[in-house]
Amino acid sequence: MEKEFLNGMQCDPNTGICEVPGAGSKINQPEIGEVVDMQGLTDKQLATNQKKPVKLLYFTDPICSSCWGIDPQLRKLKNEYGQYITIEYRMGGLLKSWDSYGGSDVNGPASVAAHWDEASKQYNMPIDGSVWLEDPLASSYPPSVAFKAAQMQETEKAIIFLRRIKEKVFIEKKNITKWEFLKQAALEAGLNTEQFETDYNGLAKDLFNKDLAMAREWGVRGFPTIFFLDEEGSQLKVYGSKPYEVYEQTLLKLLSVPVVKNISQHSLDIFNQFNSATLQEYALFYNLSESDALIELEKLAAEKIIEKSTSRAGQIWHRNK
Repeated sequence: MEKEFLNGMQCDPNTGICEVPGAGSKINQPEIGEVVDMQGLTDKQLATNQKKPVKLLYFTDPICSSCWGIDPQLRKLKNEYGQYITIEYRMGGLLKSWDSYGGSDVNGPASVAAHWDEASKQYNMPIDGSVWLEDPLASSYPPSVAFKAAQMQETEKAIIFLRRIKEKVFIEKKNITKWEFLKQAALEAGLNTEQFETDYNGLAKDLFNKDLAMAREWGVRGFPTIFFLDEEGSQLKVYGSKPYEVYEQTLLKLLSVPVVKNISQHSLDIFNQFNSATLQEYALFYNLSESDALIELEKLAAEKIIEKSTSRAGQIWHRNK
Protein backbone atom coordinates (compact mmCIF):
# COMPACT_ATOMS: atom_id res chain seq x y z
CA MET A 1 0.00 0.00 0.00
CA GLU A 2 1.36 3.39 -0.92
CA LYS A 3 1.56 6.13 1.66
CA GLU A 4 -1.37 8.48 1.50
CA PHE A 5 -0.91 12.21 1.99
CA LEU A 6 -3.96 13.46 3.80
CA ASN A 7 -4.04 17.24 3.92
CA GLY A 8 -1.26 17.66 6.40
CA MET A 9 -1.53 14.07 7.57
CA GLN A 10 0.75 11.42 6.07
CA CYS A 11 -0.73 8.14 7.27
CA ASP A 12 0.82 4.82 6.38
CA PRO A 13 -0.87 1.75 7.87
CA ASN A 14 2.12 -0.38 6.87
CA THR A 15 4.44 1.55 9.19
CA GLY A 16 1.74 2.41 11.71
CA ILE A 17 2.57 6.11 11.62
CA CYS A 18 0.53 9.27 11.06
CA GLU A 19 2.97 12.08 10.31
CA VAL A 20 2.63 15.84 10.15
CA PRO A 21 4.65 16.96 7.08
CA GLY A 22 7.56 19.20 7.98
CA ALA A 23 7.25 18.72 11.73
CA GLY A 24 10.65 17.70 13.06
CA SER A 25 11.79 16.84 9.56
CA LYS A 26 15.37 17.85 10.34
CA ILE A 27 15.58 15.67 13.45
CA ASN A 28 16.93 12.15 13.14
CA GLN A 29 14.34 9.79 14.53
CA PRO A 30 15.85 6.96 16.62
CA GLU A 31 15.02 3.36 15.92
CA ILE A 32 12.81 1.38 18.28
CA GLY A 33 14.42 1.09 21.69
CA GLU A 34 17.31 3.39 20.81
CA VAL A 35 18.49 5.65 23.62
CA VAL A 36 17.37 9.23 23.00
CA ASP A 37 19.62 12.14 23.98
CA MET A 38 17.36 14.81 25.48
CA GLN A 39 20.07 17.01 27.01
CA GLY A 40 19.02 20.63 27.30
CA LEU A 41 15.27 20.04 27.00
CA THR A 42 13.24 21.91 29.57
CA ASP A 43 10.90 18.97 30.25
CA LYS A 44 13.63 16.44 30.94
CA GLN A 45 12.63 16.63 34.59
CA LEU A 46 9.66 14.45 33.65
CA ALA A 47 12.04 11.51 34.01
CA THR A 48 12.67 12.31 37.68
CA ASN A 49 10.59 12.23 40.83
CA GLN A 50 8.43 9.46 39.44
CA LYS A 51 6.22 7.41 41.73
CA LYS A 52 6.72 4.38 39.50
CA PRO A 53 9.97 3.22 37.87
CA VAL A 54 9.05 4.11 34.26
CA LYS A 55 6.97 6.88 32.71
CA LEU A 56 5.54 6.59 29.21
CA LEU A 57 5.37 10.04 27.66
CA TYR A 58 2.79 9.50 24.95
CA PHE A 59 2.33 12.03 22.13
CA THR A 60 -0.97 11.35 20.40
CA ASP A 61 -3.99 12.91 18.70
CA PRO A 62 -7.73 12.12 19.02
CA ILE A 63 -8.14 11.44 15.28
CA CYS A 64 -4.90 9.50 14.78
CA SER A 65 -5.92 6.10 13.38
CA SER A 66 -2.52 4.60 14.24
CA CYS A 67 -3.01 5.70 17.85
CA TRP A 68 -6.42 4.04 17.95
CA GLY A 69 -4.64 1.01 16.54
CA ILE A 70 -2.35 0.69 19.59
CA ASP A 71 -5.06 0.96 22.24
CA PRO A 72 -5.02 -2.86 22.58
CA GLN A 73 -1.24 -2.87 23.16
CA LEU A 74 -1.33 -0.06 25.71
CA ARG A 75 -4.19 -1.68 27.63
CA LYS A 76 -2.32 -4.96 27.83
CA LEU A 77 0.86 -3.17 28.93
CA LYS A 78 -1.04 -1.32 31.64
CA ASN A 79 -2.63 -4.55 32.85
CA GLU A 80 0.56 -6.63 32.92
CA TYR A 81 3.00 -3.95 34.11
CA GLY A 82 0.76 -1.30 35.64
CA GLN A 83 2.64 -1.36 38.94
CA TYR A 84 5.79 -0.21 37.14
CA ILE A 85 4.49 2.43 34.72
CA THR A 86 2.54 5.64 34.44
CA ILE A 87 1.31 6.96 31.09
CA GLU A 88 1.33 10.70 30.53
CA TYR A 89 -0.73 11.86 27.55
CA ARG A 90 0.32 14.83 25.43
CA MET A 91 -1.57 16.17 22.44
CA GLY A 92 0.51 16.59 19.28
CA GLY A 93 -1.74 18.42 16.81
CA LEU A 94 -2.17 16.15 13.79
CA LEU A 95 -4.50 18.38 11.76
CA LYS A 96 -4.64 22.12 12.42
CA SER A 97 -7.05 22.98 9.62
CA TRP A 98 -7.84 22.11 6.04
CA ASP A 99 -6.70 25.57 4.96
CA SER A 100 -3.29 25.28 6.59
CA TYR A 101 -1.90 22.90 4.02
CA GLY A 102 -1.74 23.07 0.27
CA GLY A 103 -0.16 21.62 -2.83
CA SER A 104 -0.51 18.39 -4.73
CA ASP A 105 -0.40 16.24 -1.58
CA VAL A 106 -3.81 17.47 -0.45
CA ASN A 107 -6.59 15.10 -1.44
CA GLY A 108 -9.41 16.16 0.90
CA PRO A 109 -11.72 14.31 3.29
CA ALA A 110 -12.41 11.50 0.82
CA SER A 111 -8.76 10.48 1.08
CA VAL A 112 -9.03 10.30 4.86
CA ALA A 113 -12.18 8.19 4.54
CA ALA A 114 -10.39 5.70 2.29
CA HIS A 115 -7.37 5.61 4.61
CA TRP A 116 -9.50 4.95 7.70
CA ASP A 117 -11.23 2.02 6.03
CA GLU A 118 -7.82 0.54 5.16
CA ALA A 119 -6.48 1.26 8.65
CA SER A 120 -9.41 -0.62 10.15
CA LYS A 121 -8.33 -3.75 8.31
CA GLN A 122 -4.65 -3.21 9.10
CA TYR A 123 -5.09 -2.75 12.86
CA ASN A 124 -8.15 -4.99 13.16
CA MET A 125 -9.89 -2.22 15.07
CA PRO A 126 -13.33 -0.83 14.18
CA ILE A 127 -12.95 2.39 12.17
CA ASP A 128 -15.67 3.92 9.99
CA GLY A 129 -14.17 6.34 7.49
CA SER A 130 -17.54 7.54 6.21
CA VAL A 131 -17.61 10.33 8.82
CA TRP A 132 -15.18 12.14 6.49
CA LEU A 133 -17.79 11.98 3.73
CA GLU A 134 -20.89 12.71 5.79
CA ASP A 135 -19.66 15.23 8.38
CA PRO A 136 -15.91 15.83 7.90
CA LEU A 137 -13.86 17.19 10.75
CA ALA A 138 -12.24 20.56 10.13
CA SER A 139 -9.43 20.04 12.65
CA SER A 140 -8.17 17.81 15.44
CA TYR A 141 -7.47 20.83 17.63
CA PRO A 142 -10.92 21.21 19.33
CA PRO A 143 -10.98 17.64 20.72
CA SER A 144 -7.33 18.04 21.74
CA VAL A 145 -8.15 21.19 23.70
CA ALA A 146 -11.12 19.36 25.19
CA PHE A 147 -8.81 16.61 26.45
CA LYS A 148 -6.61 19.22 28.16
CA ALA A 149 -9.76 20.62 29.80
CA ALA A 150 -10.61 17.14 31.03
CA GLN A 151 -7.06 16.69 32.36
CA MET A 152 -7.49 19.82 34.45
CA GLN A 153 -10.17 18.04 36.46
CA GLU A 154 -8.83 14.50 36.88
CA THR A 155 -6.27 12.42 35.02
CA GLU A 156 -8.16 9.12 35.02
CA LYS A 157 -11.41 10.72 33.94
CA ALA A 158 -9.53 12.51 31.18
CA ILE A 159 -8.29 9.16 29.87
CA ILE A 160 -11.88 7.86 29.91
CA PHE A 161 -12.93 11.02 28.08
CA LEU A 162 -10.25 10.52 25.42
CA ARG A 163 -11.38 6.97 24.89
CA ARG A 164 -15.00 8.05 24.50
CA ILE A 165 -14.29 10.73 21.90
CA LYS A 166 -12.20 8.21 19.97
CA GLU A 167 -15.06 5.72 20.06
CA LYS A 168 -17.41 8.46 18.91
CA VAL A 169 -15.34 9.45 15.89
CA PHE A 170 -13.93 6.06 14.85
CA ILE A 171 -17.00 3.89 15.48
CA GLU A 172 -20.04 6.12 15.92
CA LYS A 173 -19.23 8.58 13.10
CA LYS A 174 -19.55 11.64 15.32
CA ASN A 175 -17.79 14.87 14.40
CA ILE A 176 -15.92 15.42 17.65
CA THR A 177 -15.06 19.01 16.79
CA LYS A 178 -18.67 19.81 17.71
CA TRP A 179 -19.36 20.89 21.25
CA GLU A 180 -22.43 18.67 21.68
CA PHE A 181 -20.34 15.51 21.32
CA LEU A 182 -17.48 16.79 23.46
CA LYS A 183 -19.89 17.72 26.24
CA GLN A 184 -21.63 14.37 25.98
CA ALA A 185 -18.30 12.54 26.30
CA ALA A 186 -17.38 14.69 29.30
CA LEU A 187 -20.66 13.76 30.98
CA GLU A 188 -20.10 10.06 30.23
CA ALA A 189 -16.60 10.30 31.71
CA GLY A 190 -17.98 11.72 34.96
CA LEU A 191 -16.58 15.22 34.50
CA ASN A 192 -18.16 18.41 35.79
CA THR A 193 -19.49 19.71 32.47
CA GLU A 194 -19.77 23.34 33.60
CA GLN A 195 -16.15 23.42 34.69
CA PHE A 196 -15.22 21.49 31.56
CA GLU A 197 -16.77 24.17 29.35
CA THR A 198 -15.10 26.96 31.29
CA ASP A 199 -11.69 25.32 31.01
CA TYR A 200 -12.26 24.41 27.35
CA ASN A 201 -12.83 28.08 26.51
CA GLY A 202 -10.02 29.22 28.78
CA LEU A 203 -6.81 27.76 30.16
CA ALA A 204 -7.04 24.46 28.25
CA LYS A 205 -6.07 26.24 25.04
CA ASP A 206 -2.84 27.43 26.63
CA LEU A 207 -2.11 23.94 27.94
CA PHE A 208 -2.64 22.51 24.45
CA ASN A 209 -0.24 25.05 22.99
CA LYS A 210 2.32 23.97 25.58
CA ASP A 211 1.85 20.37 24.43
CA LEU A 212 2.47 21.44 20.83
CA ALA A 213 5.62 23.30 21.87
CA MET A 214 6.81 20.29 23.83
CA ALA A 215 6.21 18.00 20.85
CA ARG A 216 8.37 20.26 18.68
CA GLU A 217 11.05 20.40 21.34
CA TRP A 218 11.19 16.63 21.63
CA GLY A 219 11.38 16.21 17.86
CA VAL A 220 7.98 14.56 17.50
CA ARG A 221 6.92 14.46 13.86
CA GLY A 222 4.26 11.77 13.90
CA PHE A 223 1.97 9.67 16.03
CA PRO A 224 1.95 7.54 18.02
CA THR A 225 5.28 8.51 19.58
CA ILE A 226 6.05 7.12 23.05
CA PHE A 227 9.13 7.95 25.10
CA PHE A 228 9.96 5.48 27.89
CA LEU A 229 11.67 7.38 30.74
CA ASP A 230 13.19 5.89 33.87
CA GLU A 231 14.19 7.48 37.17
CA GLU A 232 17.85 7.64 36.20
CA GLY A 233 17.21 9.72 33.08
CA SER A 234 17.53 6.89 30.55
CA GLN A 235 15.11 7.25 27.64
CA LEU A 236 13.95 4.94 24.87
CA LYS A 237 11.45 5.60 22.12
CA VAL A 238 8.91 3.63 20.13
CA TYR A 239 7.62 5.38 17.01
CA GLY A 240 4.50 4.19 15.23
CA SER A 241 2.08 1.34 15.80
CA LYS A 242 4.05 -1.78 16.76
CA PRO A 243 3.28 -5.27 18.06
CA TYR A 244 2.82 -5.64 21.79
CA GLU A 245 6.19 -7.33 22.25
CA VAL A 246 7.98 -4.17 21.12
CA TYR A 247 6.44 -2.09 23.90
CA GLU A 248 7.00 -4.85 26.43
CA GLN A 249 10.67 -5.34 25.58
CA THR A 250 11.32 -1.59 25.53
CA LEU A 251 9.87 -1.33 29.03
CA LEU A 252 11.86 -4.30 30.33
CA LYS A 253 15.10 -2.70 29.13
CA LEU A 254 14.53 0.11 31.63
CA LEU A 255 13.32 -1.92 34.60
CA SER A 256 16.14 -2.69 37.01
CA VAL A 257 13.81 -4.02 39.72
CA PRO A 258 12.55 -7.62 39.90
CA VAL A 259 9.52 -7.83 37.62
CA VAL A 260 6.32 -9.68 38.45
CA LYS A 261 4.05 -9.79 35.43
CA ASN A 262 0.32 -9.72 36.03
CA ILE A 263 -1.56 -12.31 33.97
CA SER A 264 -5.34 -11.92 33.87
CA GLN A 265 -7.40 -15.08 34.11
CA HIS A 266 -10.90 -13.81 34.84
CA SER A 267 -13.00 -12.93 31.81
CA LEU A 268 -14.18 -9.68 33.38
CA ASP A 269 -10.77 -8.29 34.32
CA ILE A 270 -10.64 -6.14 31.21
CA PHE A 271 -14.10 -4.69 31.88
CA ASN A 272 -13.21 -4.06 35.51
CA GLN A 273 -10.35 -1.86 34.30
CA PHE A 274 -11.93 -0.33 31.20
CA ASN A 275 -15.48 0.61 30.26
CA SER A 276 -15.39 -1.03 26.85
CA ALA A 277 -13.41 -3.42 24.67
CA THR A 278 -13.17 -4.33 21.01
CA LEU A 279 -12.60 -7.87 19.81
CA GLN A 280 -8.92 -7.15 19.15
CA GLU A 281 -8.49 -5.65 22.60
CA TYR A 282 -10.09 -8.63 24.30
CA ALA A 283 -8.12 -11.16 22.26
CA LEU A 284 -4.75 -9.49 22.91
CA PHE A 285 -5.53 -8.88 26.59
CA TYR A 286 -6.06 -12.62 27.18
CA ASN A 287 -3.73 -14.02 24.48
CA LEU A 288 -6.69 -15.58 22.67
CA SER A 289 -7.45 -16.17 19.03
CA GLU A 290 -10.16 -13.92 17.64
CA SER A 291 -12.56 -16.84 17.36
CA ASP A 292 -12.05 -17.85 21.00
CA ALA A 293 -12.28 -14.23 22.12
CA LEU A 294 -15.57 -13.81 20.27
CA ILE A 295 -16.98 -16.92 21.99
CA GLU A 296 -16.07 -15.47 25.39
CA LEU A 297 -17.56 -12.07 24.58
CA GLU A 298 -20.77 -13.54 23.21
CA LYS A 299 -21.12 -15.66 26.34
CA LEU A 300 -20.77 -12.61 28.59
CA ALA A 301 -23.27 -10.74 26.43
CA ALA A 302 -25.75 -13.63 26.64
CA GLU A 303 -25.45 -13.47 30.42
CA LYS A 304 -26.24 -9.72 30.26
CA ILE A 305 -22.93 -8.87 31.92
CA ILE A 306 -21.79 -6.87 28.91
CA GLU A 307 -23.64 -5.31 25.99
CA LYS A 308 -22.63 -5.46 22.35
CA SER A 309 -22.89 -2.52 19.97
CA THR A 310 -22.65 -3.22 16.24
CA SER A 311 -21.96 -0.64 13.57
CA ARG A 312 -20.62 -0.48 10.04
CA ALA A 313 -17.16 -0.22 11.58
CA GLY A 314 -17.51 -3.39 13.63
CA GLN A 315 -18.38 -4.38 17.15
CA ILE A 316 -17.56 -3.09 20.60
CA TRP A 317 -18.68 -4.38 24.02
CA HIS A 318 -19.50 -2.29 27.09
CA ARG A 319 -19.88 -3.38 30.70
CA ASN A 320 -23.49 -3.17 31.87
CA LYS A 321 -23.86 -0.88 34.84
